[in-house]
Amino acid sequence: MTPTRILVTGGAGFVGSHYARTLLGPCGPPGVAVTVLDKLTRAGNLANLDDVRHAPGFSFVRGDICDPDVVDALVAVHDQVVHFAADSPVDRSRLGSEGFIRTNVLGTQTLLDAALRHGLHTFIHISSVEVYGSIRAGSWPETDPLRPNSPYSASKAASDLLALAYHRTHGLDVRVARCSNNYGHHQFPEQVIPRIITHLLTDRPVPLHGNGLDVRDWIHIDDHVHGIELVRTGGRPGEVYNIGAGDELSQRELAGLLLQVCGADRGMIRFVEHRRSNGDRRYSVDTTKIQTELAFAPRKDLVAGLAETFDWYRTHRSWWEPLLPRACQEPNDYERLPS
Repeated sequence: MTPTRILVTGGAGFVGSHYARTLLGPCGPPGVAVTVLDKLTRAGNLANLDDVRHAPGFSFVRGDICDPDVVDALVAVHDQVVHFAADSPVDRSRLGSEGFIRTNVLGTQTLLDAALRHGLHTFIHISSVEVYGSIRAGSWPETDPLRPNSPYSASKAASDLLALAYHRTHGLDVRVARCSNNYGHHQFPEQVIPRIITHLLTDRPVPLHGNGLDVRDWIHIDDHVHGIELVRTGGRPGEVYNIGAGDELSQRELAGLLLQVCGADRGMIRFVEHRRSNGDRRYSVDTTKIQTELAFAPRKDLVAGLAETFDWYRTHRSWWEPLLPRACQEPNDYERLPS
């Protein structure tokens, strides 16, 4: 049987690498070959692919999704693209948006143009809850207008709309997956959960912005990847699917759970000046559509997932400790906090 050839862009990053590991792991679907395309900048880490580097059907290409020659050559020999590659996070985009527009918008255009030229079967565009903006109550359904609050989220919203336009204009099979906040192992330590964990593991205070009441809906990467696979294998062309677990926590509640998991005292928390958030108080997605159409249901209990994540960082210091200098070169550099 000829394998389905899947090009995973950004596949050395947090979620992309877990997607590649899952596809090629013992519980992955039969008959797939995976090529990872990654530029290996900042959060891209080749070590994330150690578990599958020698797996049958795996290959890695270091390259830029904005490079039309690299992209064209790869798309030409693949059946499907699962597009994770993006410049992030939000706070960095507020310091300068050019790189975000280039990678997230122009890079997506480069991929879509190649997909159109070569008659690609399916293009899965991985998006974010950030494109909807903050919501006071309830959860955003896929039909609501996009109200991005940062250059990062605006660039992701633009890439969403561009991808969907290629479906409507050219008939390209594009499916968009918008996920809530992810957590789990192999996450770059600038993000909130690994940041808290690595601070606790190195006896540093845990910073919370403002009053710590900003709310996010958390989903484990196992569940996110499961949702993406449902979209890839059963989603409808031209459709958007929200993926979330419904586990909403304020920063205070999240920090409290992690302190319990770590056996640490609440005296480790330090409240710091609120970052410029443009009203990003609460993010939540309505997952009725993917539940109804594709029978999606999150499987990972939040407390168990946080405990597993803490244990992974505790036992994999050699993975994250070398990344701390890069992770701390951010606008919210926690290394500057007084102890």
